[in-house]
Amino acid sequence: MSDTPALHLEAVERRYVQGNATLEILSGVTFSVWPGESVALIAPSGAGKSTLLHIAGLLEQPDSGEVFIADRPTVGLADSERTSIRRTDIGFVYQFHHLLPEFSAIENTMLPQMIRGLSRGESKKRATELLAFLGLGERLEHRPSELSGGEQQRVAIARAVANAPHLLLADEPTGNLDPHTADHVFETLAKLVRATGLAAVIATHNLELAGRMNRRITLQEGQIVELA
Repeated sequence: MSDTPALHLEAVERRYVQGNATLEILSGVTFSVWPGESVALIAPSGAGKSTLLHIAGLLEQPDSGEVFIADRPTVGLADSERTSIRRTDIGFVYQFHHLLPEFSAIENTMLPQMIRGLSRGESKKRATELLAFLGLGERLEHRPSELSGGEQQRVAIARAVANAPHLLLADEPTGNLDPHTADHVFETLAKLVRATGLAAVIATHNLELAGRMNRRITLQEGQIVELA
């Protein structure tokens, strides 16, 4: 295992003010995820899962504390620098795939690479390899409407890791899928983590899938609690 965590949160606090009330969402969270490690985040709605993922993914600033991405502190960075880190070091997968409907599977996977500055040829080669690895080698030219739900989500995973990020953050990535398809998508994701040394934090309500990950955590009263 690497000496440096892919993600480290240090004493992170986040609160929201609603009228006269202050909601403490995260209360001094300290937490690390290491390369090649998959962590299941299991917590009820409203406990702060999405807030934690947004802060870890540099989409939201904590009120205090620090967020390290591969040992680099990020809280004091300019928005442009945070955007650059999100583009190169962090991949996101959501419950809904958010694929661009007018583009094919391979084009959806090429886009983040081309935005980063890779040539069309390099992007196409990487996208082809990724989609084939995820079992979609015969579906490269299909648009999202021509793909099943599980296939769409696997394209979303390919797009999320197209720039070889250090960290993958997934918010209920199998939540819209039937149990068999969810199992297949999860196994694909787990295989990708093992093959690439990616660190993954996956929010899920599926306890069976969570049980197959390296670690399980929850949020209780704004704190991270490790589960057996």
